[in-house]
Amino acid sequence: MKVSIITITYNSEQTIENTIQSVLNQTYKNIEYIIIDGLSSDKTLSIIDKYKNSISKIVSEKDNGLYDALNKGIAIATGDVIGLIHSDDFFIDNNVIQDYVSVFTKTNADAVYANLYYVEKDNTNKITRKWKSGNYTLNAFKWGWMPPHPTFFVKKDCYAKYGGFNMHLKTAADYELMLRFIHKQKIKLSYLNKFTVKMRVGGKSNITLKNRINANLEDRKAWELNQCKPFWFTLYLKPLRKIVQFF
Repeated sequence: MKVSIITITYNSEQTIENTIQSVLNQTYKNIEYIIIDGLSSDKTLSIIDKYKNSISKIVSEKDNGLYDALNKGIAIATGDVIGLIHSDDFFIDNNVIQDYVSVFTKTNADAVYANLYYVEKDNTNKITRKWKSGNYTLNAFKWGWMPPHPTFFVKKDCYAKYGGFNMHLKTAADYELMLRFIHKQKIKLSYLNKFTVKMRVGGKSNITLKNRINANLEDRKAWELNQCKPFWFTLYLKPLRKIVQFF
């Protein structure tokens, strides 16, 4: 099984090397590593260049934001499975990809998700929040559930059948994609009960109350785009479920 890992970058000089090393140090070797850069103006590209012989594909060109860059990576990926690791994130240990492959092989799932640690930007050993996903149950999205997107590995066939990230959404395209794949299309899903990714704090949709409100409005739009109807409390419960992650 070939696994395509996609990293998107833009002026990521402070963190990109950590991300790259976490991919290249994996014990599982059938990995196609793709980096999509948005024409960085700092030292990002020179850092990437140090590892170019171990990176399958490097693209550096202007894009229309995060989700456009991800769609570019998905379009050129040739793996059976696609995973995403952003330039602020990194895999927890060297066996992460092997663990995913083992679950895909054992369960024949269309997608596998896991658990996520949020860590301090300048001290990645300090965990600030633990996102333990738990097992998926039918209609879980209506109860505010979703898996952490950086842990969501999907077979390329699913993107071919159901599409990529919706460019009409600014902050909730990852939520919309998972809602579409899991809740609407009912792909076969498996849970890897392991913390696989560390994410540095500072997510765009959570910076201010205004951004949180806008994110909630986009979540509502995600349901409308899929012609699915949530409970009246679904989109209020979704952010509230995150509170327990801090304890």
